[in-house]
Amino acid sequence: MAAFAAAAAAPLHRRRHPTAATASSGRPAVVAVGSGAFLGGGAFRRGAAAAAVARSTAAIGGGAGLGGGHNGWRSGVGAAARGAVSMAAAGGAPPPPSASPPAPTEPPASLGRTLAIGASIALWWASNVRFNIANKRLLKVFPLFMTLTAAQFGMGAAVAVIAWALRLRRWQVPTKAQLRALYPLALVHVAGNVFTNLSLRAMAVSLTHTLKASEPFFSVVISKLFIPGTVYSGAVYASLVPIVAGVTMASVSDITFSWFGFFTAMGANVAFQSRNVLSKRFMDAPVPGRTATVPAAEPMDNFNTFGWISILSFLTLAPFTLLFDAAKWSGTVAAAGAAGWTAPAVALALANVGFLHWLYNQASYLVLVRVNPVTHAVGNTMKRAAVIISSVLVFGNPLTTTNKIGTAIALIGVGLYSQVKRWKPKAKAVDATA
Repeated sequence: MAAFAAAAAAPLHRRRHPTAATASSGRPAVVAVGSGAFLGGGAFRRGAAAAAVARSTAAIGGGAGLGGGHNGWRSGVGAAARGAVSMAAAGGAPPPPSASPPAPTEPPASLGRTLAIGASIALWWASNVRFNIANKRLLKVFPLFMTLTAAQFGMGAAVAVIAWALRLRRWQVPTKAQLRALYPLALVHVAGNVFTNLSLRAMAVSLTHTLKASEPFFSVVISKLFIPGTVYSGAVYASLVPIVAGVTMASVSDITFSWFGFFTAMGANVAFQSRNVLSKRFMDAPVPGRTATVPAAEPMDNFNTFGWISILSFLTLAPFTLLFDAAKWSGTVAAAGAAGWTAPAVALALANVGFLHWLYNQASYLVLVRVNPVTHAVGNTMKRAAVIISSVLVFGNPLTTTNKIGTAIALIGVGLYSQVKRWKPKAKAVDATA
């Protein structure tokens, strides 16, 4: 009776018929009938009940009893089918087994969703602009780039741990396989941020970010080298020309240009684009140890992913920070004091820069989950333009006409690249006579 009630409560269109796997496993399939079955007359009810009894008989009997249970199950299904015919005659026919529910359609963008996207983009841009300005100001009086980078990772790790401890966000513990996938990402994350801070220490913020606008060039090169089968259209390669030309024009005409700053900015591009390639390869690779009986690990959300990357990055960089920077802390803080920065002010600035670093990364994730990658790439280009313009206004860095034109050309090239990257290259024609 309980089996019949459970079957009656299930939706009418969910029916699974017996297969070859049913007989081999000794576990007969389940026929689910909906509440409409009660309208079909006694034959349909008796058929469903007979099917339920037959299932129980087959499950208990096992081995030799399976054949009789299976025959009883088929008889019950036949009675249920005859009842369905009677119900159809009464005008209450259930949908045919082949009928499937309509495919869900994406609802149109609501005002609330549009406002949420706009707020996420505003938070992303504002936090990134504030981070770059605060980071540059701190580097002028506290040039220990390794300590600064470690503080950024440490603040990201601290925010994640506090959120987990207060149960503001669900704590996801990575498996060994996930840790093995995350750690290479953490390594290139460390390298990218260290190189960026080195470049920011050596050159103006505007020039560093103009150089970092050449990321698409490194993305194409690294993807072609390390992702088999990667193919780009001719338009993608053409869009790289204004990027390289604009970066070159902006670099040679900037009075703060230095080769050390140039190469560290290029190193940051290589590191961050390698991180993207590694992410794609790990996402496409099968999960180690997965079998038919071992389910795949639960995918981690963006908060937990960035939290664990911050933790791994901090644990990786902290020993080197202690080794190379610890002896310089007191002297550097004393020098900052001569410039009007007290020790508490330096500590507070380190915490502020670390929090802004975590905030703009999380805001970037929020935007990415709400829009498609192309829109996100365009937003990233506009964000870089906002950083360049705001840094020029705040720090008053003089820009030549060539520098301005070169920066504009590079940003236009990045915008073109983000648009044409989604174009699929045309397949080569196959010679029919070959």
